[in-house]
Order: sequence, then C-alpha cells, then structure tokens
Amino acid sequence: MSTPNAYALVTGASRGLGRELAEELARRGCSLILTGTNPRVESVAEELHDRYGIPAVARIADLTRREEVLALTADLNAHYDLFMLVNNAGMGGTRTFEEAPTDYLENILDLNIRATTLLTHQLLPNLKRQPRAYILNIGSMAAHNPTAYKTVYPASKAFLWSFSLGLREELKDTGVSVSIASPGAMATNEEVTARIQRQGFWGKATLKSTKSIARKCIRQTLKGKRHIIINPLSLALSCLLPDVLRTPLLSRIVKREL
Repeated sequence: MSTPNAYALVTGASRGLGRELAEELARRGCSLILTGTNPRVESVAEELHDRYGIPAVARIADLTRREEVLALTADLNAHYDLFMLVNNAGMGGTRTFEEAPTDYLENILDLNIRATTLLTHQLLPNLKRQPRAYILNIGSMAAHNPTAYKTVYPASKAFLWSFSLGLREELKDTGVSVSIASPGAMATNEEVTARIQRQGFWGKATLKSTKSIARKCIRQTLKGKRHIIINPLSLALSCLLPDVLRTPLLSRIVKREL
C-alpha cells in the first residue's frame, strides 16, 4: 500500500469524518500526519499512536490562511515522504445568502477551494516520489445539487468535483490516483446531526455515520476508485430529477434548518 516511512496526511482530523478517516488509516498500519485548527488534533495523534502503534504526528494550521497552507506544505516536503493526501477539511452551513457575513462566505471559499488546490499543488511532487500514491478529496452530494440557503457551499464542492476528475485524467499515466468522495448527510457532531434531522424524512433517510463513510472512502481510494458514492439514495435523487424540480425540492428541505 505504501513504501516504508511514507505518511498519509489527513486535514481536518481533530473530529468528525477527518478523525474517522485517520483512525481507519491507522487501523491499516499507516503512518499519519494530522492537521487541524484545534489543538485537539495533537491528542488524536497521540491516541492513534498508542492504540495502533503507528507513527502519528500533528500539525496545527488554519487552512483558511494562505500563508499557513504554504508553511505547512514546505515543512512536510522538507521532512516527510507522503503516499496519501486526504483533503477532508471543509466547511459549510445554512444561511440566506444576503444575510451571510462576508467572513463566513470567504472561509468557505478559502477552505473548500483554495486550501485544497494549494495543498494538492504543493504536495504533488512529494506524492509522485512513491511508486503508488493516492489523493482523496472529500466532496459532497451538494456538488450535484444547487440549493438555496447553501448557495456557495454546493458551488465550492462542484469546483472540487471538476478539479478532482480533471486532475485524475492528468495524472493517469503516473503512480498517483485521484478519488472524489460524495458523502451526503453526515452525523459529524450533535449540532450538525440535529440540524440535518430537522430536514425531516429526507435528512433522516440519508444520514450516515462518519465511521461507515470513512471505511468506505479509504477502502475504495486504495482500490483506485474514481468516484466514491456513499449513499445511492442521494445519488438517485440527483440523477432521476431534473434541476428544475430538484433544486426547489431540496431547497424546501434545507430551509427547515434555518
């Protein structure tokens, strides 16, 4: 799976899906570099090291800040060999566009788009040094579903979808495989779970645990899967209904979160 002494980098690893992705990799014996804005990421690294006996280091970084992204990648390129990059860190939310604060909008764009792009760009030469390497981008079913009251978030995930598939094609003759995962509703924490459940039947029907999502993501990434579909029910809605029907339907569901 990886060469000796090569690490997997997981962003947004202090909690939620990132934490579960890190544990799934640790369970498979992978060495880890975990990043997050919360100092809790250090205790996560220590816990996984103690539980699985694997090397695990933590780097605290705010990936919405360009200079911190570049400082992080420079540090990693200087001191570590990487065989996997998991671009998990991301943010969203439910607001009316007009009333959303500008820093809220900018943080979504900076984290979901700029950070993922720069991390991948700066770390790609490192990944290509391995005989086999992997990039896993955590997208969203929102990428395929423009939705009112989220607006910028689905657009940012649509960027990630296009970016991932284009890069995969560009790297097809190298040893680097690019996968894009499309989770739907995730029980990342109590607040998010409660917000999704307020959507009613659809939110509850599509909700998945982060543990099950992480397991599927890592398994299929290591198989070189192009598109990792977490919930076929969510995909079916995207495929069967045209935008003119799907967007109003999903927007009515999401509006219940406000």
